[in-house]
Amino acid sequence: MIDGKKLVHLLIVTDAWFPQVNGVVRSLTHTREELIARGHKVSMLTPEEFKTFPCPTYPEIRLSLFPRSRVAKIIRQHKPDVIHIATEGPLGIAARNFCIRNNMLFTSAYHTRFPEYIYSRIKLPLFISYAFIRWFHKPSEAVMTPTLQVISELKDWQISNTALWPRGVDLTLFSPPKRRTRNAKPVLLYVGRVAVEKNIEDFLNIKIDAEKWIVGDGPALTSLKSRFPDAKFFGMKAKEELPEFYGKADIFVFPSKTDTFGLVLLEAMACGLPVAAYPVSGPIDVVRNSDAGILDDNLEIAVKKALRIPRKNARTHAEKFSWTTATDIFESYLVYRQDKDEYSSLNNPHKNNSGITRAFKAFANSYTGLRFAINEESAFRQELLLVAIMLPITFWLPASSSQKLLMIGSLLLILITELLNSSIEAAIDRISFEQHGLSKRAKDYGSAAVFLSLIFSAIVYITVIYQIMF
Repeated sequence: MIDGKKLVHLLIVTDAWFPQVNGVVRSLTHTREELIARGHKVSMLTPEEFKTFPCPTYPEIRLSLFPRSRVAKIIRQHKPDVIHIATEGPLGIAARNFCIRNNMLFTSAYHTRFPEYIYSRIKLPLFISYAFIRWFHKPSEAVMTPTLQVISELKDWQISNTALWPRGVDLTLFSPPKRRTRNAKPVLLYVGRVAVEKNIEDFLNIKIDAEKWIVGDGPALTSLKSRFPDAKFFGMKAKEELPEFYGKADIFVFPSKTDTFGLVLLEAMACGLPVAAYPVSGPIDVVRNSDAGILDDNLEIAVKKALRIPRKNARTHAEKFSWTTATDIFESYLVYRQDKDEYSSLNNPHKNNSGITRAFKAFANSYTGLRFAINEESAFRQELLLVAIMLPITFWLPASSSQKLLMIGSLLLILITELLNSSIEAAIDRISFEQHGLSKRAKDYGSAAVFLSLIFSAIVYITVIYQIMF
């Protein structure tokens, strides 16, 4: 874990970012602002820096196209002290794999029930999706999860490296209106994405004499507008505009059964708006057993009971949640990507190349290595001469193709071993020309390896010649 008193450079990797407006983006935005206010440096690795394509059935989500090499380049450029991977999308996968390849520690987060979301669209069996979630988060030092209920559910899928990271609410922006006009009939409000997994139909099908307001955008908006013409759809609204809707409504209805937390629940209650929801993960952990809302398997009953709740109850309960406390918890789980005394590839200027560039560089370095070996290593020249003599003999012998390949391979093994021996000697001499027992031992090991390769090649040739003659 990081030293809470020491300022660090944190890199947050997320596939969910503006112009999306959802709970993940809001949580990360508030957390970043709080961390910066504490003096930390926070960099964001988001789809803004990549070519993207729309997610099938979810076009508002932009998926980064082939981000692997660029993600590696950005991480090397930033050289962060701490890495947090917020989402399981293409950027998250690329960052995760980079950390594993370079032996770096990281934390991750489980914001969204993507297995259930995917199932609601294409009926992909949950065990397949959760196998991916388990694979993704297994190397993480801590999977930050919003509620105890979600932690319990993840453990059922053998994901146990979880840690509770609750969310907060901006109690200044989201506050009860100073004056409020009583509505002629109750106004029931839903705020959030308009998508199939949000189960908005249950809300719109409630048989109650009330106005139903929907604030938000999403792939199901057009269909719901045509099917429920009596409801009012206001479209997407900026965060700063939401308090006005919360202040005018009488009840906040949250029909979703798949959300991990439901940040809008806190926002609504902070504005003095009681909640009606199903008793599922998210509402259970946010509303709990408070007097701020009603949870019931019958959403209509929950709405009717919630209409009798004083608005002050909702505000009082929301005041228990703050971004300061939530960020304290987030900060406590972060880990340094690497021990300061350990080697880090981020500090190696020769590790910046990838793709075609890396291939060209590798070829050039290999050519340079061979040139140095020929010019500076007499042993390598002698062995190269041996190979030049033995190769014509190899092709002249009436041996089978497999026997010839074995003989040629044994000759190449001599050259390869000599190059490795020379590299060991060069590294030892780079450290010091002073005689030392361990330095001598290392060079002797390399010399012994060359000797064994010569013996192996001799055995191969003697065996093949014997088989041909007898």
